[in-house]
Amino acid sequence: MAVYKDEKSNTWRAVYRYTDWTGARKQTQKRGFQTKREAQAWEREQLCKMTSSVNMTFESYAALYEEDVKPRLKENTWATKAHIIQKKLLPYFGKLELSSITPQQIITWQNTLLKYRDQNGKPYSSVYLRTINTVLSAMFNHAVKYYRLAENPCKIAGTMGKKKDREMLFWTKEEYLKFADAMMDKPLSYYAFEMLYWCGIREGELLALTPSDFDFEKNTVSITKSYQRLNGKDLITSPKTEKSNRVIAMPQFLADEMQDYLRMLYDVGDNDRMFLITKNYLHREMDRGAKEADVKRIRIHDIRHSHVSLLIDMGFSATAIADRLGHESIDITYHYAHLFPSTQTEMADKLNMERRAS
Repeated sequence: MAVYKDEKSNTWRAVYRYTDWTGARKQTQKRGFQTKREAQAWEREQLCKMTSSVNMTFESYAALYEEDVKPRLKENTWATKAHIIQKKLLPYFGKLELSSITPQQIITWQNTLLKYRDQNGKPYSSVYLRTINTVLSAMFNHAVKYYRLAENPCKIAGTMGKKKDREMLFWTKEEYLKFADAMMDKPLSYYAFEMLYWCGIREGELLALTPSDFDFEKNTVSITKSYQRLNGKDLITSPKTEKSNRVIAMPQFLADEMQDYLRMLYDVGDNDRMFLITKNYLHREMDRGAKEADVKRIRIHDIRHSHVSLLIDMGFSATAIADRLGHESIDITYHYAHLFPSTQTEMADKLNMERRAS
C-alpha cells in the first residue's frame, strides 16, 4: 500500500496491492485525490473491503454485496434491487461504517421515507415501503452471515409498510365483457386482454408468448418464460417462480380466437413473440377501455385477481385454482379467503346437530 503525489497535476494517487481469493497478486489504484489524507482514506477503505471488515463503509459493502448476490438473481430482479440501493439506501447510509449503523438511524431513515410526498402530495405506497425496508434488511442479514456483522439493526428497528395493499380490485365477468367489447376495435388489444382474463396469466407471461407455446389439438398454452424491458432492451427470463412453469387449458372459444389472431400475423416464426407491445401500451388501452365501457379502472395485475374471482364463483377449489395460476394452494387460500363462500354457518349447524345426537 502506498500513496504518491503527482507533481504535474498537484494531486495524489493511491495504490493498493493485494492477494485475491485464488492466491493471485493484484493491484488497484485511484488518482486525482486533492489531499494525501483523502488518498490514505481510500487506501484504508480498500483494506477494509479486502479483509471483509465490518468497518468498511456501507457504500463499499454495497459493492461487495452486488458481487455476491447479482450472479444468483435474474437480471430484472437485480435491477429492481440495485435501483433501491442506489436511490433509497446509499444517499442515507453510504458514508457510514457498516458496523456503526444503529437501529435509531434505521428508524430515522424509515420516518424520512414515511413522510415523503411527491409533487402531487402522494406518498410511497405501503408495499413499496415494505420492499425498500426488505432490501436493506436483506443486506444486513447477508453481512451477519458472511461478513461477521454482530447483528441486523433492521430487526431491532422493525419494519415499515405492508406486504400487500388491503384493497384487492377485480372485475366481475359482466364488467370484463363490457370492457372487452370496447377493445374489439383493436384486435391486438382485444386478444391480449382475452388471454389475460380467461387464463389469469401475468403481464410478463403474456408478452413472452410465442406460437410454439400453443397446442391447438389439446387447446393448451404453456407458460415457460416472462418478458421484461430492461435498460432499453428486451429480456426474456424464466417465470416468476418454479411453480409458474405450467400448462393452462384454454376454453374452446379462446383457442379459436388465438388461432384467428395468429392467422392475422405476418412473418412471425414459431419462436417469435406474438404480442409486440409494451406494458405502457396495455396500461393506456386499459385507461381507454375502462372509460369507454364505463367500468372502474383496475390495474393490469388485477385482471389476474378477476380470473381468480371468476373461478371461485364457479366453485373451483383453491388447489385447482393454484395449479392454473402457478401458485401454492396456501397462497390462494390466504390472499383470496374473503372471496370463497363462507361455511361458518354450515359448520355451526352441523356441530349443533352432532351435539344433539350424542
